[in-house]
Amino acid sequence: MAKVKTAFFCQSCGAQQPKWMGQCPSCREWNTLVEEVLQKEEKKPWKSITTTGSARVAKPLKVEEIDSTEEIRMNTLDGELNRVLGGGIVPGSMILLGGEPGIGKSTLLLQISLKLPYKTLYVSGEESQKQIKMRAERINAQSQNCYILTETNTQNIFKQIEEIEPDVLIIDSIQTLHTDYIESSAGTISQIKETTAELIKFAKETGTPVILIGHITKDGSIAGPKMLEHMVDTVLQFEGDRNHVYRILRSLKNRFGSTAELGIYEMQGSGLREVSNPSEILISHREEELSGTAISATLEGMRPLMVEIQALVSTAVYGTPQRSATGYNLKRLNMILAVLEKRVGFHLGSKDVFLNITGGISVDDPAIDLAVVAAILSSNEDISVPKDFCFAGEVGLSGEIRPINRVDQRIQEAEKLGFSTMFVSKYNKIAHKGSGIKVVLVSKIEDVVEFLFG
Repeated sequence: MAKVKTAFFCQSCGAQQPKWMGQCPSCREWNTLVEEVLQKEEKKPWKSITTTGSARVAKPLKVEEIDSTEEIRMNTLDGELNRVLGGGIVPGSMILLGGEPGIGKSTLLLQISLKLPYKTLYVSGEESQKQIKMRAERINAQSQNCYILTETNTQNIFKQIEEIEPDVLIIDSIQTLHTDYIESSAGTISQIKETTAELIKFAKETGTPVILIGHITKDGSIAGPKMLEHMVDTVLQFEGDRNHVYRILRSLKNRFGSTAELGIYEMQGSGLREVSNPSEILISHREEELSGTAISATLEGMRPLMVEIQALVSTAVYGTPQRSATGYNLKRLNMILAVLEKRVGFHLGSKDVFLNITGGISVDDPAIDLAVVAAILSSNEDISVPKDFCFAGEVGLSGEIRPINRVDQRIQEAEKLGFSTMFVSKYNKIAHKGSGIKVVLVSKIEDVVEFLFG
């Protein structure tokens, strides 16, 4: 009888070790090595369903000899997903979608698979066919091209693929799959690596795009080895709060497009609805003017957004003032408060400051600094900022308003949404002055304070 071969895999980084150790030598994490059984069998080579005869042998080519024609992309008929992917699905690509449990990953991919004009095989290892049918009826989607398969063994999945010959393959989820070539349970490091490698081989040889759903850990990273994210072509993150109706689709890695794009969906009883104009949902519609709010023009990828900044400044009841920020960097908030106290003379050191970006999104764009300043001072002075004013500018440590990129695009978006006045840095070169919007050029915070509060 052949001796059973085992190895120890790190559950944090995926490194393989010949024996157990208390600390992983690769990532220095403690108590992460787990023993897994390895079974070395002769693997049957994947038989391509698109080519017959001998396998194609790759040959080296000079750079000028390589075909540079743009890859034809598959239209998903979902504008938000197309934007995040860079124009559609590239044939033969591997896409990994991660997100919190219950956030809507399976709903999104089932909705897309029922909408796709291509033959799609949806493989689920977590739900039965009846459960998926119930969800499909709930989202009111009908399709003649979508096939549902409940299976976790990759060899059985490939047999069904040879019969159906799908144009798109969706796996829900990669942590539930297992292969006969390895004797460890599904979800372990070795099984995730092996099943993903088999799917990548299938995708690249046949030109069939594969979309994987991946579980995430409590830190928010994709479960399994970090190598999984390196193996795939695109990593998408589905974010949002289950208490809010809006979901955000971000691209963390994309070999075929930009990683700065953003897709926004609204969760409804009938599924996920695309939000084509997010500025309308990120700005609250109010009749009376309230202090402590300001509108900023920010950018997510190529898309300009108008976001509402809310601030509350009050006298600290307890000894130590509180500083809280939702959707904004807390360290940057503390920096802006220090600039307002040192350079402008507002005594905020003994006051509580709370900051919130509405809509449940997080913004890293430094161009919202000026709107943060306006919202904080508005709440501190209890004087409202006119609701048709918006701001776009970065605040420096000396109190100067620094220039920002693509200011013309921000001005056009503000003009389109009906804003009358926009504050930007005087050091920006502005080509589009705007006929329906007044552009106020400011160089220091004092200029903004004088204009708004006298």
